[in-house]
Amino acid sequence: MGYEYPVSQPWLEGRELEYVTEAVGSGWISSQGPAVKRFEEAFAGYNDVAHGVACSSGTTALTLALRALGVGPGDEVIVPEFTMIATAWAVEYVGGTPVFVDCGDDLTIDAARIEEKITPRTKVIMPVHVYGRRCDMDAIMDIAFQYGLRVVEDSAEAHGVRPVADIACFSLFANKIITSGEGGICLTDDPWLAGQMAHLRGMAFSSEHNFLHKKLAYNFRMTNMQAAVALAQVERLDEILARRRDIEKRYDEGLRDIPGITLMPPREVLWMYDLRAERREELRRFLAEAGIETRLFFKPMSRQPGYLDPVWPTLNAHRFAEDGLYLPTYTQLTAADQERIVGAIREFYAAG
Repeated sequence: MGYEYPVSQPWLEGRELEYVTEAVGSGWISSQGPAVKRFEEAFAGYNDVAHGVACSSGTTALTLALRALGVGPGDEVIVPEFTMIATAWAVEYVGGTPVFVDCGDDLTIDAARIEEKITPRTKVIMPVHVYGRRCDMDAIMDIAFQYGLRVVEDSAEAHGVRPVADIACFSLFANKIITSGEGGICLTDDPWLAGQMAHLRGMAFSSEHNFLHKKLAYNFRMTNMQAAVALAQVERLDEILARRRDIEKRYDEGLRDIPGITLMPPREVLWMYDLRAERREELRRFLAEAGIETRLFFKPMSRQPGYLDPVWPTLNAHRFAEDGLYLPTYTQLTAADQERIVGAIREFYAAG
């Protein structure tokens, strides 16, 4: 079904076409092209971080980060209950075991519950900035320091949240704040970790490129064409974030007094505008008929078939998953568009 107002769509009105055309014209379309390095440096610089390592997706970014930190069989990684399943899968891809911690009322990992899940096998804490809402990183970094653990920030939904962990991983999928279509990037201040991730993403070729590979690695490289798009997006990141702050403010003002709607806590940056809604499924059908797409919240990890745990109905993550949804949230959404969306929600609840 096509929607007049989809949940997301990329905003490609900068120099994306110019840079892609330049890449194609030069013949450098693979991961060896100059746009990859330019993007890595631009995004790292924007975040005041020393090193960027571009890769093929947000999931592969997490996988590279965990491998570089030495996570493997027998190791445990603290993962939020409330997240997209790729966060947990990245742990399994390197042979580790995800250990889940419930969310607080802001949907991010409840830092007060992390310590009870730490065991002698715990190696990494992996918080997720859900929907652009920053985790309590001060508390998380303090716990990591006390227990000698490393931290990987899953920042897939949070471009503009400045990293503080050992490694921060971003997705550049088409629905993210900035995009390269498919793609990801890892940020770190540690030159050794950056070197390891770059080595692992490129099949662990030696400097002589002699086809002797001393470790299991991956083909997780970003192409020069993808990097060209990403570079143009980074150039406009401040403008994108500002526009999205306006979108958040307009939704807050328009939805604040609607009976049946519960607003969520503020976000550090806006990825998706999330809320809780009474009679959620009826509302979603009503909005769909009006050409307005919505999406459901993530399901708790302990509800997933691969991680099924009978405890899941008691979790905060389950409570939010039962009535949560998010609305169209894309950078070019106008005030008039939002008036139409908010008006449709008002109409639904006014009709009883």
